[in-house]
Amino acid sequence: MTPLLDDELRARLPSLYSQEGEADPVVHARFFLPGTRWTWWVTEGEARGDDFLFFGFVNGLEDEFGYFCLSELVSAKTQLGLHVERDMTFQSGKLTDVVPAPDV
Repeated sequence: MTPLLDDELRARLPSLYSQEGEADPVVHARFFLPGTRWTWWVTEGEARGDDFLFFGFVNGLEDEFGYFCLSELVSAKTQLGLHVERDMTFQSGKLTDVVPAPDV
């Protein structure tokens, strides 16, 4: 299984707050929990101690921007034992181009 955060992604992720003023930030990765609506669209991130802190848009209980840690993603799993995966086919792009519009 591909690691959620490899050296290539770590190297190209902008540091936290670097896209803060952007109305339409670039999304660099997509993580998802199979069989659920949980999806994490990563815009920024940086090492924090022994962990890695991401910022991005999250589809979960609510649809919102927020922070999430690599350790949280690694430990999350479904009742069937499925773990968070990284979408290896995902192509970086502007948030409005890669994140589906919410159901209204």
